Amino acid sequence: MPHSDKPMHSKVCIVTGAASGIGAITAHALAQRGATVVIVDRDAEKGALTANQIKEQTGDDAVEFIAADLSAQQEIRRLAEHFKNRHQRLDVLVNNAGAIFPQRRESVDGIEMTFALNYLAYFLLTNLLLDTLKASAPARIINTSSRAHARAQIHFDDLESRTDYRDIKAYEHSKLAIVLFTYELARRLEGAGVTANTLHPGIVATNFAANNSGIVGPLMRSVATNFAANKRGSGGLLTRLLNFVFLSPEQGAQTGIYLATSPEVEGVTGKYFVKCKAVPSSPASYDTVAARRLWQASEDLTNLQTG
Repeated sequence: MPHSDKPMHSKVCIVTGAASGIGAITAHALAQRGATVVIVDRDAEKGALTANQIKEQTGDDAVEFIAADLSAQQEIRRLAEHFKNRHQRLDVLVNNAGAIFPQRRESVDGIEMTFALNYLAYFLLTNLLLDTLKASAPARIINTSSRAHARAQIHFDDLESRTDYRDIKAYEHSKLAIVLFTYELARRLEGAGVTANTLHPGIVATNFAANNSGIVGPLMRSVATNFAANKRGSGGLLTRLLNFVFLSPEQGAQTGIYLATSPEVEGVTGKYFVKCKAVPSSPASYDTVAARRLWQASEDLTNLQTG
């Protein structure tokens, strides 16, 4: 097929958390546009299967899979090194991996798991790949946050929820951290030709909470199951209610795909997007002092000096 029909044929993209859900759909959309796509997920079997399916469905053989548990900093460093050994450029980085945990647990690095996976992984992987992104300019960084960030404040005296752990609160906290990080990153990248934006994908019926054995996990799994079942059904009341409240993974992926591919957002940076439009985020997310303080704390937690 001519390159004109594959507008991203020369682009190299990474999508994390891409073995299923909106990550897989985003990876598929990028491959369909001709990009070289690197899928990252901790599930080696599912990730490899997804990569092969995308190859078959799009005819794009330049789809790779790298297994990595992004809650572990050593694996993030291994991932970044592996990628840089294989690729000279990176045009789009989509940080999408995330989870919610019913009880407080710590990563192998001794960091609260929600904060480690949902936020610190974005901070560390992005900074490890930043030189490659800059060398590939114009390049784009897209960080998946959530509208849930608006209910949070950053508690610097307890970033890892040691004194009062609640799964939803920890999740909201991590999502605010992502927005603060994105805005600070955009400021630091000014003039570098690399944009950084964040987004709310919507309330999506996926297996996002499959690891959650508390109240949230079974509820979301039940909703996702019923949503999928009723999409195939006769269009009754439950179907209409679920369609009203929950987006399909395909719908939830659209804003991320838009930010990764659209010429309309070329050069647009430091914004929060909902339904493919830039909208205001929470007042707390614009606190530049908090953003710089969070950046420093993140450097300390990852043993990374960004300069």
